[in-house]
Amino acid sequence: MQQEQELEVKLAKKGNHEAFIKLIRPLELQMYNIAKAILRQDEDCADAMQESILKAYKSLPSLRHAPFFKTWLFRILINECNMILRKKSHVVPLLNLDQAEHVTPSLDVNIDLRDAVYRLEEVSRTIIILHYFRDLPLRQIAEMLDLNEGAVKTRLHRARITLSEWLANHRERKVNV
Repeated sequence: MQQEQELEVKLAKKGNHEAFIKLIRPLELQMYNIAKAILRQDEDCADAMQESILKAYKSLPSLRHAPFFKTWLFRILINECNMILRKKSHVVPLLNLDQAEHVTPSLDVNIDLRDAVYRLEEVSRTIIILHYFRDLPLRQIAEMLDLNEGAVKTRLHRARITLSEWLANHRERKVNV
């Protein structure tokens, strides 16, 4: 299987479109699951996957080690998902005046674990999502994010502390209201 993948990567690097498709097809569901965990919207997942596949195809010659194709592709996908999230964070929806009166700050009210995770900074959010929502081992996450495993463990620990504090503070506010 590994040798077959390496052969397909070599062929795809030489411009063989079918070889590239053979590499992508078995990974599509995993790509969707990772994108869905990060982005939550099907339309955004489709955009991220499409853009990631296109970027992977264009930059395939830069892949140095064929056995790391999957990790390399997932790193491209994660970066694309985070880029979509960054773009969305700059978009502020316009509300009509009637709706604006009833809007409450989402950090103070109605916070749940998933919302709290999406408020983490980018790398920590990605680590939490991949580890807890997609059940990926820390070693694989470290490879995908091009970090050492110790850095991933540290960020995961800090993110858990932050989430715990946010959720504890939220519960206290709810009780005091």
